[in-house]
Amino acid sequence: MKELIYSEMMVHVPVCTNKNPQNVLIVSDNVDQLAKEMLKHSDINTQVIECSLDAIRNLEDDSFDVVVCEMSSDAALLAHLNRILKEDGQLSITHPSLDEVDANKTMMKILGNYFKVIMPYNIGNGSTALLASKEYHPTADINLHRSDMLDNNQFYNCDVHIASFAMGNYIRKEYLGIIKN
Repeated sequence: MKELIYSEMMVHVPVCTNKNPQNVLIVSDNVDQLAKEMLKHSDINTQVIECSLDAIRNLEDDSFDVVVCEMSSDAALLAHLNRILKEDGQLSITHPSLDEVDANKTMMKILGNYFKVIMPYNIGNGSTALLASKEYHPTADINLHRSDMLDNNQFYNCDVHIASFAMGNYIRKEYLGIIKN
């Protein structure tokens, strides 16, 4: 069940935040569950690549509405992900535990150069991912129709989507000025 919750949250949160996603990129070395979740969005083109900076470098500028990334991040990766995302794109990316404050602050500061919104969200089993968005806010701009019309989800729905962004005060205080919401 843990992997199922994880894959539903990594895919549906960014896809249901974007107003009209047409092209989604999945960057993963274990893509099966993520790609399976994308099949629920039959009207969206999905491309899958391995976790490789070279593979990302070869992608065209402004070609994806959403990127779901499981690759360890650094400044070069984040710059390339920004480059390939459209001007209103979303990025869902794995990151160190929120308890690893310095690593996360560094990553979030880099993301802050490219994105208007940067928010951690719960992806199950006490883990979080980061949603970085160039335009849309994940709780204010959720596409309710898309999120509630998905069939065969075991966990994800529009209520879970919004609730996944709730964080305790200790996280809010620790990341004050870094999280952009």
